[in-house]
Amino acid sequence: MSNRITHRLYVLLCIGLLSACGSVAIDAQPTTSLPPTTPILPSAVSAAPTPLPASPTPPPSAVPSAASAPTSEPSPVLPNPSPAPVLDEAQLAALYSFPVVAARYSYGQYHHDYPATDIFCPIGSLFVAPTSGIVDHVSRTDSWNPAVNDPATRGGLSVAIIGDDGVRYYGSHLSTVEQGIEPGLRVLSGQILGLTGKSGNAITTEPHIHFGISRPTTPDDWAVRRGEISPYPYLQAWERGELARPVLP
Repeated sequence: MSNRITHRLYVLLCIGLLSACGSVAIDAQPTTSLPPTTPILPSAVSAAPTPLPASPTPPPSAVPSAASAPTSEPSPVLPNPSPAPVLDEAQLAALYSFPVVAARYSYGQYHHDYPATDIFCPIGSLFVAPTSGIVDHVSRTDSWNPAVNDPATRGGLSVAIIGDDGVRYYGSHLSTVEQGIEPGLRVLSGQILGLTGKSGNAITTEPHIHFGISRPTTPDDWAVRRGEISPYPYLQAWERGELARPVLP
């Protein structure tokens, strides 16, 4: 019995000691409360993205400036004389025109007793300058008389020019000479000189224009002006738009 009491007393004594120790431990803690713990966040600096390193700047000598950029020197001003124009084949051919502009026409290779060409065409067809030149002779009066048959008046109304090529061109049996066409007037290739007809001794034939080519001569030299060389090969060339300068004997 005494042992049981002794044991209980021992247990109570241990419990008491333990209680005393716990009370001391609790009382030993400071009564001041700690401030609340602030969560650690990344700073603004650490949150910003880290910029990439800038490209290396080339040294000043490697960057061309406006002052150091190479410039082309101005070309020297050289004299520029204007050379004489060189005409091509087409331009040269344009210097000559077929002497008749008509709805229809025809001509033969041969003439009767001297070199010339009769170009048959309707009355009122255009007779034009076969090349550029100066008007040399104009006849506006038909004085041919079949009873006399003077060779100087056989052509009736007629016009002759001296071309820039030094050749004389003659057209006769006209019905009208174009107004303003007078000796000394400069005309251009293709310019109208008159209208075709039946004047002179053509009154007895089909309407045509008598076309003659000769060397330059005086207006009253009818024997030369009526024709010295055959116009046929030149008329053929001018129809094709080719350059053909008459060759005089």
